[in-house]
Amino acid sequence: MVKILDGKKASEKVLDSLKKKIKANKLKLNLAIISVGKNKVSEIYLKQKRLACEKTGIGFRPYCFSKRISQRKLETEIKRITKSQINSGIVIQLPLPFNSLAIGQLFDLIPAKKDTDCLGTTNFNSFCRGNKKVMPPVVSAIKKLFKNYKIKIKNKNIVVVGTGRLVGLPVSLWLANEKAKVITVNKFTKSITDFTKKADIIISGVGKANLINGSMVKKGVVLVDVGASMEKGKVLGDIEIKSVFKKASFLAPVPGGVGPLSVACLLENLLRFSRDSD
Repeated sequence: MVKILDGKKASEKVLDSLKKKIKANKLKLNLAIISVGKNKVSEIYLKQKRLACEKTGIGFRPYCFSKRISQRKLETEIKRITKSQINSGIVIQLPLPFNSLAIGQLFDLIPAKKDTDCLGTTNFNSFCRGNKKVMPPVVSAIKKLFKNYKIKIKNKNIVVVGTGRLVGLPVSLWLANEKAKVITVNKFTKSITDFTKKADIIISGVGKANLINGSMVKKGVVLVDVGASMEKGKVLGDIEIKSVFKKASFLAPVPGGVGPLSVACLLENLLRFSRDSD
């Protein structure tokens, strides 16, 4: 029977440790979240971040802007937010109503020591070079889950579904550095089933409900769902849980898997970056 990778339980341990460190060192930290427009899935993650901040004693400072805001105006606002000494870390909540090039430019407005999502060029390049102190939260979360459940990745056939900057790209780079046999697939791949059926581990971060089902995976596969979408008021992951349940050996589901642990790892970065900059 499949074993569930419990990211919620793991996140509580991380948050408890952070709370103790923050209290012991009498730190005053604030996380600024910049969001544009309304997105139901984003609102769920914003709530998770707010609750995690409350549990650890970190201030939560949301900056919400209309979806009609221009890129130039948003750039001005981000610069203002980054200059505030009150804001220890800054996150731009995705998705944004701009093209990918523009979004990259927005990330680079955040100073490296405040870029807790590691999406700016400086921190992302440092991560790519193997700096383990600078790690995107989703990578840290998956790494912790694999360690907790003793899941080996070296020499394993791993398929990463999606090539986005938030999940697919950093995860595939990390796996390659860990000597896994990594293949990435996306919407331009003709038949992802040809690859997923051979995979020992599948990590999906597309955000398309039930993209992967039981007919697409082999027996004993490890499944890690990092995608989230909303249908009829319900959050669904990329992996159709019911159809894969009898085939998978491990499953990190949505909700309750990587998501809450990623939020905890984001706050780990906030603390680490703040202390390193002292």
